[in-house]
Amino acid sequence: MPSPTASVVITTKDRKDDLRVCLQSVAAQAGIAEILVIDDGSTDGTPAMVNAEFPRVRVVRHDTSKGYITRRNEAARLATGSVIVSLDDDAVFTSATTVRQTLEEFDAENIGAVAIPYINVNCDSRVHQLAPDREAAYLTGMFIGTAYAVRRDVFLGLGGYREALFHQGEEADFCIRMLATGFVVRLGSADPIHHFESPKRDFRRMDYYGPRNAVLFVWQNVPFPFVLIHLPATVARVLTMTLRPARLVTRTAGVIEGLRQFIHLERRPVSAGTYRLMRRLRTQSPPLTLSALADQLRVVGT
Repeated sequence: MPSPTASVVITTKDRKDDLRVCLQSVAAQAGIAEILVIDDGSTDGTPAMVNAEFPRVRVVRHDTSKGYITRRNEAARLATGSVIVSLDDDAVFTSATTVRQTLEEFDAENIGAVAIPYINVNCDSRVHQLAPDREAAYLTGMFIGTAYAVRRDVFLGLGGYREALFHQGEEADFCIRMLATGFVVRLGSADPIHHFESPKRDFRRMDYYGPRNAVLFVWQNVPFPFVLIHLPATVARVLTMTLRPARLVTRTAGVIEGLRQFIHLERRPVSAGTYRLMRRLRTQSPPLTLSALADQLRVVGT
């Protein structure tokens, strides 16, 4: 395999101060081909700050907001590296070698993405998406949007994220579609990213689109007869995540909208084999290895 090159991409809106700290950590990374910022209609002077303080960074400015899913698809089309390293604007690299370490983990043709280790610093010290050791390629069912690297050709070949989702849930949807073509997500072992959840997040929007898109994931991806169990279980799970009345009303509205979208969105379920494998990858402990699944992946990808 040719040596991969990395484009670090960041989508942002009205988080100028967070973005500044983020870009300072990105600028210190070794071995990256480019840094690309997609501004989703900021009104706080974000593009001017980037141009003045980070002349190496390519910034694409938009006057109107279309959401980070659409902008991440745009970033993938504009990027020049063979691997897209996606970072939230409220996250930072903790060492100068995280990207280089991650690129080294694309050492097999069917590794489509690497879930980069990260810590939600404002919550606890747990390291998420971390491989048990460096002795094998350990796999997982999906990556989290704040910390991942994906092969650009695989991402674009699958059409990127489904933009109808608008906000949240795009990673799980993409990863199961990627698995259906024989490409997997590898757990990373690089130095972890620190994610500082911004206080500017709109949790009302998350309460609406999270349940909505969880329902749509089932409708669009889960095959029969598994959908008959997975759908009601998903509805129950997203509605019991909170008992606060206002949030429950918002989450219920999201579920109803997801169910309503069934008549508008085509159902393209994966095979039963892909679905079962996805479930194993999400729940298996310790995680499965690439070598252990080699034969099954060949079948899934055909």
